[in-house]
Amino acid sequence: MSAWVADWLVPDWPAPAGVRACVTTRSGGVSVAPFDSFNLGDHVGDDPAAVAWNRRHLQQALGCRPAWLSQVHSNVAIEAGPGVCAQADASWSDRPGEACAVLTADCLPVLFCDRAGTRVAAAHAGWRGLAGGVLEATLQALAVPAEELLVWLGPAIGPAAFEVGPEVREAFLAQHAVAAEAFAPSHNAGRFMADLYQLARIRLAARGVNAVYGGGLCTFADPRFYSYRRTPHTGRFASLVWLER
Repeated sequence: MSAWVADWLVPDWPAPAGVRACVTTRSGGVSVAPFDSFNLGDHVGDDPAAVAWNRRHLQQALGCRPAWLSQVHSNVAIEAGPGVCAQADASWSDRPGEACAVLTADCLPVLFCDRAGTRVAAAHAGWRGLAGGVLEATLQALAVPAEELLVWLGPAIGPAAFEVGPEVREAFLAQHAVAAEAFAPSHNAGRFMADLYQLARIRLAARGVNAVYGGGLCTFADPRFYSYRRTPHTGRFASLVWLER
């Protein structure tokens, strides 16, 4: 097994040379079904020894230290650092080698960096986190002018697969009327198909962040990724961003 697994993704965005990022897939680890094989989530019922092996391998492969979070669909953004896994849904760092990391299996991972290559951040944004302001909290924590930021939207459940109730649509429209464009009527009466990517872009644009890349990789449709809606008893993949040492 090579250190870097062949189908792990490198985000396609114009980040400065000193900014590194990676999205893992299901490949390259030791977890067994239904978590096969590179599950990085320690809260989903997988063998703790397998998760620990996968996390060690990730750190060795990337040459950075992931700062894991205890994600709770909040709008809390903290400074990434070693030690106890903090309860938050976003982290930022200005220290080389300290990777901001989020785990997902349909929710939207969002990576940030500044154009100068001095600060990075990662946010876990399901619909609750998006509506609750996790992206805005991350921007505030980064403390970088909006025009100096680059953002990449990682793999998430796509608009053809993400059916939600009217309360989800109403939560977004109450804050941004333009969010109506991110919802299409479902074939099930009274329900809607939601576009997490568009919702994220709308909220970022409202804060002046328009250099947004990525989007379009559907975790539900793409078997490379874990998907909670496709298989509720499943693992988690990671999206990470860090400054080179």
